[in-house]
Parts: sequence; C-alpha cells; structure tokens
Amino acid sequence: MKSVTHALAGERDQPRRYARRVLSTYRTEIAIAIAIGIVELAVGALVPAALSGGNIANVMQACAPLAIMSFGVLLVIITGGIDLSVGSVFSLTGMVTGLAMAHGYGAIASSLVGLSVGVLIGAINGALVTFVGLAPFVVTLSTYAIAGSLAFIVTNGNSLPISNPDYWLLDAGTLVPGVPNYLLWCLLLLVAIELSLRKVVAGRWLYAVGSSSSSARVIGIPVNRVRVAAYLLSGLLASFAGIVSVSYVSNAEATAGSSLMLQAIAAVVIGGASLFGGTGSAIGALLGSLMITVIQNGANLIGVNSFWQGAVTGIVILIAVLVDRMTKARR
Repeated sequence: MKSVTHALAGERDQPRRYARRVLSTYRTEIAIAIAIGIVELAVGALVPAALSGGNIANVMQACAPLAIMSFGVLLVIITGGIDLSVGSVFSLTGMVTGLAMAHGYGAIASSLVGLSVGVLIGAINGALVTFVGLAPFVVTLSTYAIAGSLAFIVTNGNSLPISNPDYWLLDAGTLVPGVPNYLLWCLLLLVAIELSLRKVVAGRWLYAVGSSSSSARVIGIPVNRVRVAAYLLSGLLASFAGIVSVSYVSNAEATAGSSLMLQAIAAVVIGGASLFGGTGSAIGALLGSLMITVIQNGANLIGVNSFWQGAVTGIVILIAVLVDRMTKARR
C-alpha cells in the first residue's frame, strides 16, 4: 500500500520537478524575456504606438535576419571560437543573389548561389582555424574584410533591385496559414538547434569542445570535424539571413550587413553564451536578438539619435560579458 502511495505521490510531483528543471536550465533566458517585457512596457508608456500590433510585427520582422545569423554565431561561440565574418557574408550573399537574378537565373537557383557564399566562407574559416591553427579572431576578421570588399566589387558598389516580383514570398509569404515565413524560419531553426544542442550527441559535442578541446579529443570526440561544422553552419545561416533580408526589402546593398556582426555577437552573449565557450542556447540567442531589436525600435520611437545605437550595443555587450565573468568567478 505504501509503495502505491509513494508512486502516486511521485507522479504528482513529476510536473513540479520538470518545472523546476526547466526554470533552472533556462533561468537566464527567463530573465531576458522579463527584461524585454519591461523595456517594451517602458517605451510603451512614453510612446503608446510601441505596443500596437503593427509595431510589434515590425519588431519581429526586423529581428528575424539578426536571429537567424545569431543562431550560427552561437554554434561557433559554444565551441570557443568567434566568427566576425558574418556581416560581410550577409552583404555579399545579397549582392550575389541579386546579380544572379539580374543575369536571368530563377529565384531558387539565385538563392542557392547566394547560400553557397556562406558555405564557402564558412568552410574556409573552419579549415584555417582547425587545420592551419590560426586564431579565429584573425581568420574571421580577414574573411570579413575580403567578403566586405567583394560585396562592392561584384557590382561596383551599386545597389541591385530584385527583379523577381515573387521573391518577397520567401520572407513575407505564408507556408503555414497565419504565420509569416520570416517567423516560421526562426521558429524552425530555434527548435532544430535547441533540440540538437540538448538532445543530440553531435550537439553535445559542441559544448564538450568549447569546455575543453583536449579532453574532448581524449574521449573520442572528432574535435576537428565539430569545429569545421560550426563555422560552416555559421556561414550558411549568415547567408540565409542575407537572402531573407533581400527578400523583404527587394534590394541588395553592399553595406547591408555592416553592423550586424557586432549585433549578432551581442545577441548571443546577452542570451547567456560565454565568449570562453561551453555554454549557450538557441532560445537565449533568439531572445538576445529580440532584446537588441526592441532597444533599437524603442530608441527610434522615442527619438534618440541613431548615432547612439552602436554605443548602446557596445555597452550592452560589455555589461553581458562582465556579468558572465562575475558569474564564472562566483562558481
């Protein structure tokens, strides 16, 4: 009888234990979500239009490319690396996609050509960091400069209008009724990456490599392949973010991603990832991207000079890194 009673009590306690485990695992992400709500309410108190459905939809739309890029940067940072090339990959992808369309290629072929930019640069970054042994900062800063220059070279610095009248559907179409595609892509990537990081062996390898690559190698984890895969996926997602953005604005600009590299890194760090590797989540990266977008949107609505936005992003990164450092020291 007692065993039955204990079993029933255990079943009743199971939801509580699960809730406690979720709260413990995602405490940083929950804090960020609360902070986003507070910021949005504060801006709404000053400018009521901030809480309108139209403005919230605009925030989601503006957040989507940054969130997609941040997912890729997250994978690299978890392994203990850094990818500074994503902003230029974003720009170059848009220019190459627009150029392909201008030469008569269809939407799918042009998009695949654009995505190949990210795959190529990601593979170069991964190979130089992993097999040549160069510092990630040096490698990705170099490819950032090269890709940034190529974005101007391929079209002599001219912007490229998107000639395909249906290309906007990639961003604002609805494969799932009621869910715009830009939101659908973010949700699909969020679920796929978060589940992979938490439940799939290959995802756990990323954390192991970031925590201690030498220990990971000793226990049989293919460290080299994990690192190359992280950089390759970072480049691919930066390119995907680029074509989603081009689909939205129907125009490709050589400077479109110039500020996104800093924002993507900021989003990942704000979301709880450590620049020293070994920690981070896709949920945190998404919320970090949303936090940055909400701050920028609020600053625009309030009337803060746009020149200050870069300073605000830098301050937010510094605060997030300091909090991470203090948390590690306390542990």
